Parts: sequence; C-alpha cells; structure tokens
Amino acid sequence: MIQYQAIDGVLLRDMAMAGSALLEKHREAVDALNVFPVPDGDTGTNMSLTMQSAVREVNSKEFLRADEAAAALAKGALRGARGNSGVITSQLLRGFSKAIAGMERVTPVQFAQALKAGADMAYKAVMKPKEGTILTVARVIAEDALKQVRETPDSYDALFEVMLRSGEAILKRTPEMLPPLKQAGVVDSGGSGLLYIYKGYAAILRGETIEEMLAQAAAEEGAFADDHDAIREFTHAYHVRFIIRNMKDDCTEGDIDSFRRRLNRIGDRVSVEGDLSEVRVHVHTNAPGSAIEFGLELGEAMDLEVENMAETRRRKEAAEHPAEEEEAPADQTPEKPFGMVAVSLGDGFSKIFRDLGVDCIVEGGQTMNPSTEDILQAIRRVRAENVFIFPNNGNVVLAAQQAAELAERPVFVIPTKNVAMGIAAAVAFQPEATAEQNAARMDEAAQRVKTGTVTYAVRDSEYNGVHMKQGDIIGLHNGKVEYSGTSIREVVTNMMKAVVGEEDELITVYYGADVSEADAQALAQEVAAQYPDCDVECLRGGQPLYYYLISVE
Repeated sequence: MIQYQAIDGVLLRDMAMAGSALLEKHREAVDALNVFPVPDGDTGTNMSLTMQSAVREVNSKEFLRADEAAAALAKGALRGARGNSGVITSQLLRGFSKAIAGMERVTPVQFAQALKAGADMAYKAVMKPKEGTILTVARVIAEDALKQVRETPDSYDALFEVMLRSGEAILKRTPEMLPPLKQAGVVDSGGSGLLYIYKGYAAILRGETIEEMLAQAAAEEGAFADDHDAIREFTHAYHVRFIIRNMKDDCTEGDIDSFRRRLNRIGDRVSVEGDLSEVRVHVHTNAPGSAIEFGLELGEAMDLEVENMAETRRRKEAAEHPAEEEEAPADQTPEKPFGMVAVSLGDGFSKIFRDLGVDCIVEGGQTMNPSTEDILQAIRRVRAENVFIFPNNGNVVLAAQQAAELAERPVFVIPTKNVAMGIAAAVAFQPEATAEQNAARMDEAAQRVKTGTVTYAVRDSEYNGVHMKQGDIIGLHNGKVEYSGTSIREVVTNMMKAVVGEEDELITVYYGADVSEADAQALAQEVAAQYPDCDVECLRGGQPLYYYLISVE
C-alpha cells in the first residue's frame, strides 16, 4: 500500500535507482526478446546503461527538490543514451523533467501529466514512430494514468496500480500491432524494459527496500551476472567485490541505503544485497579505495577482490592483436572545413574508414551501441568547422542525432544503417562541395547500397515465413531475415540471387573475425563465377558475430 501523497527529490532518486536496478537484473531477459533471432539483441543492455547513466547523475549530489532530481536524471540519460530504446528512454525522462519544472514536490496528478509529457516528447524524437513499441507502452500507460488521477487525484497507490496493470495489458497486445513480434512469439522488448523501470518505482513507493526488490527478482531470474567481456568500453576501470560482516553496533538499514547511494556516485554496476547480518557488495569504479572505505564504515570487509578490468582487457587484446601506432592528438592538427566520424566495429572496417579520411572512429555497432556522449566526444575531437557522422547502424542513428543537437558546431548525420553504406558515403565526399551538398551526396550514395549479412540463429524462430532453428545460418537482406540454411555457402548463394540486380557492377565481400581469409577468398571466387558481369572484391571487416557483410552497388 502506497502511503505517499507527494514525491520529492530524494524519493524520486530512490525510485530511479530501483527502476534501474530492476531493469539491470532483468537485462538479459529483455535482450532475449529481440525480434530477430540474431546474436546481438541489446535492447535491455542499452536501456540499462542509459538508466545507469541517469542514476549516476542524480547521485552526484543530494537533490531535495523533485524538479532538480528529474533534471539530473534527464541530463544523465541524455548523455548516456544508447540505441533507439535508450534514446527513447532519455526522451521520456526529459519530457517528464520539463513538465515538473518549478515543482518541489510532485502530486499524483502532476506525475501523470509528466508521464504524458514524456511520452509526447519521445514520439517527437522518432521520425516515423511505430505502434507496438516502447512508444505505445509509454503512451498508453500515461493516458490511463491521466484517467485514473481524475478519479483519485490524491492516491499514488491507485495510480501505480493502474500504471502497472495498463503496462502489462498493452505489452501483451504489442504482437497484435507488429507482425514481426507475433511471428517471433515475443512482446516488445523496449516496452518490457520500461515496465521493469516502473515496477521499480512502485516498489519504493510501497515501502520496499532495493534489497528486498532485488532479492525477489534474483529468485525469479537467478543471481547477479557481471560479464566483463560484454562491456565494450569501461567507464570505470576497477571491479570491486567484497562482503561486509560483523556490523558496527550503531549500523542501521538506512546506513546500508546510504552506502549504496555513495557507491552509485563513484561507479556503476552497483549491487548491494543483504541485511544487518551480511552485505554482499559489487561495484565498477575508478576509486576502489573509497568503495572499500565506505564499506568499512558499516563493519568488517572480507573476501576482498579488486581487478583492473581495463588492464586485463589490454593484456588480452595485446596477445590477440599487434599494437598499432597511436594517432596524434586531434588538437595538434589545424582546423579544417570538414571532418568525418564513423561508428565501426572490426579492425578491418576501421582501417578502411581511416584510409578514406575519416578523422575519428567510435567503437561500436551491432554488439554494443555507443552512447550519445561517446559520439559527442568524438565530434569534439575532430577539429573541423563541419562534421559528418556515419552511425552505420539503424540502432545508432537516434543517438547520433541527439549528439548532433548537443554539439557546438554544424553536424550532419548521414543515416547509414551499416558499415557498407558508411563506406559508400565516405567515398562520395568532395572537398570542394559545400557541407549541405556533401551531406546530400553522401546520403544518396549510401542509399544506393544493397546489403546482405550472414550470421547464426540464437533460438528457434519464424520470421517472414522463414523457419529457423537455433544454430542455423541465417541471411539478412537489407536488414531483414529472409534466408536460413545449414551452411554459409548455401545461404550466401540463395541470398545473392535477391540482392544482385542486372544493373549492378560491384560486389564487395567483407569477412568477419571468425572467418579465415582463405575461406573468404574461396567464397568470393564462387560469387565472382556466379556474377561474371560484376567486379568482386574481398576485404577483411573483422566484425564479430557476423560471418559476412556483402554490399552490392
């Protein structure tokens, strides 16, 4: 039963922390709802990292006013937004923040109105919004919330009961709105993630502690998982884990909550679980000593484990790849009229972009979408009056556009959906043309590229009439699953019949990290024999998870 009649900054912060923690606990489950059964479903990961960025910002200091806490959440989410789902989440928080500007405490009526303002802003952020997505879930929850507060304007209990019931109901209906969801047998992943956030909000308002909420989630989903290999870039370098026992006589549950907030201020991936008999601690931070000192204020620290994750990865990568020469700092180069930024994942693709004159590479793509802040920092490293960005992934375009809005100079986002389109756009650049002319040329060149990609199915599924079993080789034509088979050669042969047209002249076969050069050259020779009127090139992309990306122009 929710007894609160108004929400202040401290309570809103705790709600956001709980929502973020619950989403992180169910992150893998949300990732698994990806429509395509490909090995890079990352909606849950993107939303979780976005919320963690929001929580870090709201924990940067004590915000007593609701509007100040909401503004901090929006700021953190805006800069930490990853992927389309993360950007939409940031816009939900941004609209909510704007709606409660000037409010020290928020009533149920104002909360419901702010939810609607957030949903409206999220819709505006998407050029072609689709129903059956996180947008629909956010909108319907907000509309039902507004209806409820007309009847019970002073009851947060009634409000959140309706919000969660409405969310569950509309989430179940998303497959009816989007045929791909129905074919895959899943509900919308972004909507599912949003509902976990709101469930976290409700748990705090009902008086549950974050430990109680996470303990229940752990019982449902399993123990906390911390996969360092899945983290593309470490914001915090040190992995710290320890147990606190033999608590001091004056230690209280409130002290444990305060300890968790302090950890959130200095790190992420925070997990503080337990009670006054024992607390298990996990955090990624750049201040491991401080994390341990905070814990010692509660009791005795045992089973201490501190790992420099960045150094561990450097050693691993140094063993796998020869060191490359470091690039000169960007500020040593004179300012020029034009600069280019490309998102790329794979050493081969990154080298191609550099050879084409791209100034800065942002690591990311299929397996980990870069944040708005990552892209913004890349823009700032390029000393140019105008900057062109190639997102090279449909799930990165919104973050790139958000970064462009925050930049202090003209930035042109070329909406490339894969690296092949990005390469075509970079080739189309002409130094003598204006920025606007180049943007148009690049976009036109990118849109002419047709692509086929080859990977494997991570689960049994059906999409667009294509039946897939876990482990099958699958082919995506222009981003849509259209082919399935038991061998790479079989899938490529069938897929190319649809990709290559009579007027096409160039086929480029980019092979991934898990494909040998010999196998790639052999496949390219077969493609060349199949299409003798086309020039066929074979280049290393080095991309993970995807065996081949084949572009046709």
